[in-house]
Order: sequence, then C-alpha cells, then structure tokens
Amino acid sequence: MKLLVLNGPNLNMLGIREPAHYGKQTYGQVVEMIEAHAAARGVEVHCLQSNHEGDLVDWIQDAYFKEYDGIVINPGAYTHTSIALLDAVKSVGIPTVEIHISKVQEREDFRQISYIRAACVAAIIGHGTQGYLEAMDLLIDGGKA
Repeated sequence: MKLLVLNGPNLNMLGIREPAHYGKQTYGQVVEMIEAHAAARGVEVHCLQSNHEGDLVDWIQDAYFKEYDGIVINPGAYTHTSIALLDAVKSVGIPTVEIHISKVQEREDFRQISYIRAACVAAIIGHGTQGYLEAMDLLIDGGKA
C-alpha cells in the first residue's frame, strides 16, 4: 500500500506558528512520526508540503498516475478557499482523509467551512499531530470514520 501525505500553507512552520493551536512539534518531527508509523504498519508513505495551491493540485493528480492507494491531506487555509483542491480529489477517486491539527470548530467562523470535505471519506479534526496517524490507519484498514 502507498499513501501520500500532503500539507498545505504554513504547515512547514509547525513548532513556531501558534503553538497553542498546533503544538510544539516541528514539521520535520511530524514527518518522522508519520514515516515511523508507516514503517511499523508496513506501508510506503510520501510526505509533501507546499504553500502553493497549484503544487497540491499537481501532487493529487500525480497520485493517480503513481497509483497511490490513499491520500491524507491537511490543506491548511486552502480548506476554506480552494475549490481546486476539491475538484482534484474528486477527479482522482483516491480515498482521501482530511485532517486538521487544531480544533477548527472552536476557532474563527471562516474555519468552519471546508470545501474539500465533500470529496473525503473522513475528516479527523483536533486530534493534534496524532490525527495524521489516525488518518493513515483509517486508510490502511479500509474503513470510514
């Protein structure tokens, strides 16, 4: 099994950016945690981060051609603005789980909107960085939340 883990804008700033919401783990530490979990579960994982919407769209489309079995995506602020990400996930038909480190439901009103969620099999919200592992397990185990 091959999983793609995508992170959107500002997630490269984990550990620096608003630690009260996002914790103190750095992006590098989160990637290490994801890779260790994938190895323990016997799956291949590829982690990518970009501050550019088009990169994320390209990587979602590439996942189709590279035959990924699942996508875990934390779209960051693009969650609330990007129909392009929604359309990309819909177009590839790869089971996708949306994750958010913080409890977006307890934050600003605009964070309540998720365009991408309509194309996802599940959303894991507010479980900290462990949400990435939960999303991976959900995809590996073939279930829905």
